[in-house]
Amino acid sequence: MSDSLDILENITYDELQEGDSATYVRTLTEDELVLFAAVSGDVNPVHLDSEFAAESMFRERIAHGMWSGSLISAALATVMPGPGSIYLEQSLSFKRPVKLDDTLTINLKVISKERKNRVIFSCDVRNQNDEQVVIGEAKVIAPTQKMTFNKPRLPKITIEHEPPAG
Repeated sequence: MSDSLDILENITYDELQEGDSATYVRTLTEDELVLFAAVSGDVNPVHLDSEFAAESMFRERIAHGMWSGSLISAALATVMPGPGSIYLEQSLSFKRPVKLDDTLTINLKVISKERKNRVIFSCDVRNQNDEQVVIGEAKVIAPTQKMTFNKPRLPKITIEHEPPAG
């Protein structure tokens, strides 16, 4: 028997209506921040070096802005419209930094439906204090065929952390 959290089901172009909304939630862990740096190649010390970040305008390490952007992609791909969606465009405006252990809620809302199965979504990303961290718009080609999938099982990847010097 499969848990409903293990199922991905899309929302087709015909099913989507202006004003429809959905959310996706994710917490930034140390491992995810380091893995995002490794995968993206963005090793800016403001993300990875506590001493460097302490001297920055943020006074502590912050997430890559595109980590938040990637969560919007995940929300579009897995929640609304979901599997079968094709991501075409994204605008992003970064409003405040995302820090380690922040929990972000991605709020998607259908703004308009266009020809050729295109759908425009507003994308509002907020932290656990309901502070807006990112705002933007996305354009996708919504699927036209109803699909349901078992969510793939991904490996749990962890990073071996160095013991503190001293």
